[in-house]
Amino acid sequence: MGYRLDFGWIPQYWPVLVSGIGVTIYLIAAGAAAGCLLGMVCAWTRALGPAWARPVVVAYVEMIRNTPFMVQLFFIFFGLPSLGLQMTELQAATLAMIVNLGAYSCEIIRAGIEATPRGQFEAGASLAMSRFQTFRYVVLVPALQRIWPALSSQIVIVMLGSAVVSQIAAEDLSYAANFIQSRNFRAFETYIVSTLIYLLLAILLRQVLAWVGRALFPKRRSAR
Repeated sequence: MGYRLDFGWIPQYWPVLVSGIGVTIYLIAAGAAAGCLLGMVCAWTRALGPAWARPVVVAYVEMIRNTPFMVQLFFIFFGLPSLGLQMTELQAATLAMIVNLGAYSCEIIRAGIEATPRGQFEAGASLAMSRFQTFRYVVLVPALQRIWPALSSQIVIVMLGSAVVSQIAAEDLSYAANFIQSRNFRAFETYIVSTLIYLLLAILLRQVLAWVGRALFPKRRSAR
């Protein structure tokens, strides 16, 4: 007899799935907000910040972009406690996502800054603005508008990469799927369901980010 799909276990384990979905949503919300903020600070430092701080940011960005996310996660969760920094699984997973997204968003935002016409910097200087004020009020918004699609895609990639946080027992969606299949012995069906949930989350996240982009950067009406 052929293999017969059985999804009758879903009502029994639905609370576990919902809990895992909630943790995954929390991770991407906290990771995206703090990671993008960290990326903005690092991008400003690389483009306009003090010379002494630029090598530090470059080293951070290169280290994160050229090492696996799982290694970063393990370093934070297993390595930092040896230095006296204790944290829970969820705290370590959140910090790892912030650090990872911060490095990637730094380079994306920096590309937007470097595409900004020099005239905008000069306009800020002519208004007696500091370099930081020029960055915040004159440069940042147009730069973010330029790179928003790329930044949105990177946020979705980081959300999907969050599946590995189950390796340190952070109870996200992938942790829930692993737990369920170890109890119902229906691995194929369990991972079909978790895959579809991740697909739905990615689609919804893209829609939310697109809505945020339209709200933050409304298209200017051309003059008639």
